[in-house]
Amino acid sequence: MSEAAHLEKPIEVTPVEVEPHGEDVSFRRDRLLASLTLIAGAGLLFALPFALQAARAFFLPVTAAMIIAIALVPLLEGLQNRRVPSGLAALICVVLFVAVVNVALAAIVVPASEWVTLLPQRLSRIQSNIAPVLELFQSLQHFVDRIVKRLATGPVGRPATPAVAPPNSVLQLLATSAPSVLIEMFYALLLVFFFLAGWTSLKRRTITSRTSIHGAVTTARVLRDVVSATSSYLGTITMVNMILGLIVAGALWLIGLPSPLMWGGLVTIFNYIPYLGPIFAAVLLTLGGLMSFTDIWLAFTPPAIMIGLHLVEANAITPMLVGRRVKINPLLILISISFWGWVWGPLGALLATPLLIIIQRVIAAAGLPDITGFLFEEGMLTHLAEPDSAP
Repeated sequence: MSEAAHLEKPIEVTPVEVEPHGEDVSFRRDRLLASLTLIAGAGLLFALPFALQAARAFFLPVTAAMIIAIALVPLLEGLQNRRVPSGLAALICVVLFVAVVNVALAAIVVPASEWVTLLPQRLSRIQSNIAPVLELFQSLQHFVDRIVKRLATGPVGRPATPAVAPPNSVLQLLATSAPSVLIEMFYALLLVFFFLAGWTSLKRRTITSRTSIHGAVTTARVLRDVVSATSSYLGTITMVNMILGLIVAGALWLIGLPSPLMWGGLVTIFNYIPYLGPIFAAVLLTLGGLMSFTDIWLAFTPPAIMIGLHLVEANAITPMLVGRRVKINPLLILISISFWGWVWGPLGALLATPLLIIIQRVIAAAGLPDITGFLFEEGMLTHLAEPDSAP
């Protein structure tokens, strides 16, 4: 082969694959930032309960005021549609709420304080009533045996502190309460008033401040769903609980239990706490029956009445009325009650279900951190299926 032919032969060049260093570095940087965000979010999640518990005096009235105000928004908007000024409509809502609370306090708290003062005097009756029942369980454990003998044969001690006359009115009860409680109540009422008075302008600014039409529509939908779901749930549950309390009060009046309205009010309040509230109400009714009646079967009649009516309400009436509007996982309800009850006590347990509804609605629109997707894929947020909107 000549030298010229050798020069004319094409030179084969093996292609070399070049890795997209820029895209790879960018991907790793995004994963690193997502990891740091996930770690910071987990730390905030673990620290938040302790912060809420330590600052209870601030967060509890603010949260309660927010939930009460959201529940009163439909009434506020109804008054505004009738051309009532925002300030006056908010004042009317707050006055009506305070009136309802005062009636509930007068019907529940004042008689309950009388029962508390009577408890030391009725211990002997309670012991004589429960002695036959406790004797049935003496063979279970030695510890139970010792407790039964102490209750059945031990003398009833007198209260170490002198008896205090129960308050005769709600004003007297508030006057004897801790100043911090009064301050928190007044602060919460002010928050409710100003929240309602500025609700229309606040909603308008929140929606119009979005930079995109999709963001504005999503924000408007979330506000509508939160208000609709919370107010529908609280309104329906309040109606059901009040009817249940009135029926229980009527049944207790027929069997002769003193202060039937107080017991009906307690059933109404405790029924706001799903699952656990009715148990506490039944325990209190058992104590009231043991304090009031000498017949053991008649003493257990009040809790039996309450439990029977509650089973009908919880399995037939409430699912039919509430289930069409708000669908909540029972497991999430128990977790929410235990969490907020641990953070804020009984008031936190009362606020647990409305808070769960609000959080569910917000997460359904904003998205939930997807840990599995972050570990095995590239996604960090996943959107839940939106729950059925309340009519």
